[in-house]
Amino acid sequence: MFHRQLHVPLLTVLISSTCFVTPRLAEGEGISVKTSVFLSPPFFLHPGSVVNTYYFDIPFPRGHIALKTFNGEVIDENGNPVPLHETYLHHWVVERYYGQKGIKDEPGSSKFILVRNSGICKNTLRQYYGLGSETRKTDTWVPDPYGIEAGNPEVPDGYEEKWLLNVHAIDTRGVEDRLGCTECKCSLYNVTVDEFGQPLPEGYIGGLRCCYDRTQCRTKPDFTGIMRKLYLRYTVKWVEWVASVVPLEIYIFDVTDTGQYPSGLQASSSCKVEYMVSPCDSLSSYDCVNVKKTKVALPRGGDIVYGVAHQHTGGIGSALYSEDGRLLCTSIPLYGNGDTAGDEAGYIVGMSTCYPKPGSANIKNGEILTVVSNYSSAQMHTGVMGLFYVLVAEPRNAFLSQRLRDPWFIELEDNWWVLLLAGGLVALIAAFIHRRRNGREDYQLVFN
Repeated sequence: MFHRQLHVPLLTVLISSTCFVTPRLAEGEGISVKTSVFLSPPFFLHPGSVVNTYYFDIPFPRGHIALKTFNGEVIDENGNPVPLHETYLHHWVVERYYGQKGIKDEPGSSKFILVRNSGICKNTLRQYYGLGSETRKTDTWVPDPYGIEAGNPEVPDGYEEKWLLNVHAIDTRGVEDRLGCTECKCSLYNVTVDEFGQPLPEGYIGGLRCCYDRTQCRTKPDFTGIMRKLYLRYTVKWVEWVASVVPLEIYIFDVTDTGQYPSGLQASSSCKVEYMVSPCDSLSSYDCVNVKKTKVALPRGGDIVYGVAHQHTGGIGSALYSEDGRLLCTSIPLYGNGDTAGDEAGYIVGMSTCYPKPGSANIKNGEILTVVSNYSSAQMHTGVMGLFYVLVAEPRNAFLSQRLRDPWFIELEDNWWVLLLAGGLVALIAAFIHRRRNGREDYQLVFN
């Protein structure tokens, strides 16, 4: 009877204590999620034209913070979202760098230091964030208690942390072949050399090398359209950095990664970023699926807490597998069905994301992962991509790993006095019940 009586007040005390200290990271410790909305510098497009520009030192939240989400979309000068069938957003990417104080940063300058993500592609895919046509309906939220660290005061002397934005957009109003323009088919751009003046590789018929900045995709005869002034509107959400935030490593896997790094000073990455999907010869489109796979090694292990793929039109999904064959993460494209921004028919307007149950997607140091990218091959596609972006938290030991799995434990650790008070209350209640029980037994003995 004593134990049964004790369980009720003990449970009450523990529940009340937990309710006091279990707010999510973003709500606890007086922390609130802050939101800022910024505009890129304006860019100008006319029918068929292309912009692929880098903007340095963009407006960005300052201070030591934990980034929780970042997203963007193309808008016109009146703030109206621009649909993909008018301006195709090939991609936007955001990179972190250290710039010299008081110096204006420019592309090609040696006076700034790029601060890339954790890998694994050499010399490319350095971004912290990046999306394409799927930007409006792809969740980029980082769950508590995790965050992408920014604004760490430890920077090289004479430098300060800054951010750059790359926007690659194609105006497809009035073009002859809208899909061909968005897939950067070289014949539509009348291009035989890349942006550096180098001849295109033999057999290269479409991709990034043909739709660089200031190129022009072929429009229909006699079509006229006005020049448009556009912006990338981007939204950043973050919290102040505190000890309970668990930092994340950013990895971007590329299905074209060969794992073989060319030698030499001008060596390119083993990640080719894009590839071509050849049309199949089957009479049934249901049988036409191009499956591309590669194996990559994760340098440092940990728990995957978020994952999302990036694909182009024709994509039907990507997956990430562990070395022992476990499915770690899948990401499936969402296609639009209408004309409005965010629901454009025939375009990928979103990618599903995965948030593995804490500890369920654990990867060992050096583990070999398999990246799979699936495309429909009912028709040819050029310049497609099969990227997989994952956020990984590194458990330091078994205790910390458990601490990461239970966000409320972090709050308990920082509010130790609540535990002390709860323990004291439990002791008092136990003593009170014990005294009542003993008193009742003594009272019954008198009447016997």
